Amino acid sequence: MRRQFKGRSDAFVRSNDGEQGFWPSYADMMSAVALILFFLMLLSYIQNLITGNNLQSTKAALATTQEELAGTEEELSATRIELTDTQSVLALTLQQVEAAEDQLSKITLDLDAAKKTLQDQQKELDGQNRLLADQKALIADQEKYMKAASEELLAMRSQMQTIAVLRLSILEQIRDSMVRVMGDASKVSISDNGNIILSESILFDVGSSEIKDEAKPALDQLAVVFEKFLEDEENAKYVDSIVISGHTDSTGTDERNRILSTDRANAVLGYLLESRSGKLNNYGSYFCAAGYGETRPVASNNTDEGRAANRRIEISIILRDDSVMQIVESYLDLDLPQMPGGNN
Repeated sequence: MRRQFKGRSDAFVRSNDGEQGFWPSYADMMSAVALILFFLMLLSYIQNLITGNNLQSTKAALATTQEELAGTEEELSATRIELTDTQSVLALTLQQVEAAEDQLSKITLDLDAAKKTLQDQQKELDGQNRLLADQKALIADQEKYMKAASEELLAMRSQMQTIAVLRLSILEQIRDSMVRVMGDASKVSISDNGNIILSESILFDVGSSEIKDEAKPALDQLAVVFEKFLEDEENAKYVDSIVISGHTDSTGTDERNRILSTDRANAVLGYLLESRSGKLNNYGSYFCAAGYGETRPVASNNTDEGRAANRRIEISIILRDDSVMQIVESYLDLDLPQMPGGNN
């Protein structure tokens, strides 16, 4: 039995044996298959063509990418080198930072110490400023004291000069008065210690204690000078005593010279007090006599000139210590400004 294929009514011709309708259908099928294969091949070609183009593009892109990658690797290598250098620099910088921190710590400690020192110095300066202020105040007080002391010293000096001038004045009056009477200035002088020196030869003969007649007018004048001087209370208040002292040379024994010098001193003093009806007796308490023999020579006893100089009568005006001391004490009574802390 033969198989029969059904097909399109216009494609197949029915026959009794069925052979005439099969082959046309097969041919059509093969044509369709061939057409499909052609399309498949065409699609494959187009696909391959597209794939080839894409591959070329991909290769070109890959080459570009590889070039870029190579450049990037070079940059990366350079960057790594820079990173290594940067790390080295960073490490060095970190060391420097640590050193700087250590230095800063040291500077901070030094600064704290300096601040403390400055504070201590400021305290000391404040103390010194206070001391300086106290010293300035003290200086001001001392200046006032010095001004008052200078004024007082000037006054005291003036008083002392007055006393000195007064003493010198009476001595000069005595000398001048006796020179006028005797007419011989070589026999009366004022010594370096401020005493009137009368040569023995104008008053006494050698070895005698009796006053010569020609010497009496000079002694009378001496009594007048003393009387006028002492009757002035301003003068008398400074006088402690008027000493008539006798002196000899070394000729003879010590005892004889001592007696002779004392007798001569007493003879002069006695005549002064009895002169002019004893007017000087009113001031007798100021006078005294003393004999020193040869114990106070003013020249060498080995020559005639020296022995003549040693034979003498000296008149000394002794000032009152209390008068002088009163002047000095009035100066010392000034209050001295006190130093800070109570020290003078």
